[in-house]
Amino acid sequence: MRDHTPDFKMHELSGFNKELVAGTVRQLLEKLAADGKLGADSLLEFWVEVPGVKHSRGTFRGGFLMPDSFVYITDYFLAGETSLVPMPAFSGEEEKAWADLFDELFYQIEIFTSPVSESKGITLELWAGNRQRPEGEWIYAVDRKIELG
Repeated sequence: MRDHTPDFKMHELSGFNKELVAGTVRQLLEKLAADGKLGADSLLEFWVEVPGVKHSRGTFRGGFLMPDSFVYITDYFLAGETSLVPMPAFSGEEEKAWADLFDELFYQIEIFTSPVSESKGITLELWAGNRQRPEGEWIYAVDRKIELG
C-alpha cells in the first residue's frame, strides 16, 4: 500500500501566536454561550491563508466555502445559563477543557501552516456558530480574522 501522506515539516506555533489564537477563541466561545447560541452542532471553524501558497477552498453543491478545519465545541463545553460549562469528561475542570480544545486546534493550525517556514503573514479566520446543513448558511456566527506574527 502506498503512503499518500504529504511530505511536510510541522512548525510549532510560537507562544505569542498561541496566546493570540487562544484569546480570540475564548472571546468567541464565551460570546456564543452568553448569547444562548451554543448548541450540539456548534462549531469552531478556521480558514488559513498562507502567503505565496495556492490553496483553493472546496465547495459543496450549494456553493458555500468549506472550512480548512473545525472543532465541535460540545466535545469540550456545554452551555450553562450564561457561560461555558466543561463537559462531564473533564470533571468540572474548565482549564483542562480549554487546554484540550487548544491542543487540538493548535495541532490542526500547525498542519495547515506547515508549508511555510515562519508564520509571519499567515492570516487565520475563526468562526464560531451553527450552520444549517446542507445549505451551509450560518444561523449564528461570530468571526475574527487575525494575522499570526
